[in-house]
Amino acid sequence: MKHANRIAAILALTLPGLSLPGAAHAHDMWLLPSSTVLSGEQNWVTVDAAVGNDKFYFNHAPMRLDNLAIVAPDGSAAEAENQARGKLRSTFDLQLKQQGTYRVAVVNDGVFAHWKEDGKVKRLFGKADGLDKIPANAQELGINQVMGRVETFVTAGKPGKVQPVGKGMELVPVTHPNDLYAGESATFVMRIDGKPAAGLDVNVVPGGSRYRDKLDEIKLKTGQDGAFQVKWPHPGMYWVEASLEDDKTTVPRATKRRLSYSGTLEVLAQ
Repeated sequence: MKHANRIAAILALTLPGLSLPGAAHAHDMWLLPSSTVLSGEQNWVTVDAAVGNDKFYFNHAPMRLDNLAIVAPDGSAAEAENQARGKLRSTFDLQLKQQGTYRVAVVNDGVFAHWKEDGKVKRLFGKADGLDKIPANAQELGINQVMGRVETFVTAGKPGKVQPVGKGMELVPVTHPNDLYAGESATFVMRIDGKPAAGLDVNVVPGGSRYRDKLDEIKLKTGQDGAFQVKWPHPGMYWVEASLEDDKTTVPRATKRRLSYSGTLEVLAQ
C-alpha cells in the first residue's frame, strides 16, 4: 500500500486523537456491509469498519467512526444506529428508509506533522486544530494534510444516481456500484476535488486473499478523463484503492497533501 494510504490508515485509527499508536502501519481500511442490494421496504444493513492486513478479515484494529457520513438517496444525511467499537472492528446499523442508493463513507481530513524538539523526533496525527500544540521552537518542522475516503454503497429497490462529492479523492460511478456482475466490465471515474484524476494508479483486490497463494491484484491506470474499466473475474467482495500526493493543501503551513481512497464493491454471479 502506498505511503499516502498508510498515513490515512493511521488517521482512521487516531482521529480525533493526536497521538501516534504504536501498531498502526501498512494496513488497509475498509467498510463491509452485510448486504449491498435489498428489496422491499424498511430494510436494515449492518456495516463493519476495520483496519487490517487481509481484505475483509478482522485481524488488527477497529476504525473510528467519528467522521462517518451517510448520504441517503434524496441527498439528505442518514443516521447510523447502534454504533459500537470492539477490539478488532467497529460496527453500526443502517435502516434503509428510502428507496435508492446510499453512499456510506468514513471521511478523514487531518494532518501529519513531524519535528525535532531537544534533539528528539516528535510526531502528531490528528485534526488541523491540534497544530497549535507544536512548540514555537520546533526544528525541521514538516506538516502534511491527509485526506482519505473509505466507503461502500448500498441500494434498496431500484438503484439511484450517486452524486459526486467534489472534495478530495473520490470514485464517481459510470456503471452503478450495485449493478456489478462477474464476467462483465464496469466503468468508473476517479476525481480529485471534482476534476478528473488522469494517470492515477488504481488497485482492485478481490476478497478472500487469506485463502489464496496470490493476492490476485488487478492493477489499472486512469485515462485523461479519469476513467478506468475493470472486468470482474468472479463474484465476491472487491476492494478498490488509489492514493497520491500533491501540493494543493488547505491547511496553513502544510506543504504536501496526501490523498487516498478505499472502496468496497460487491460483484454478483450472473
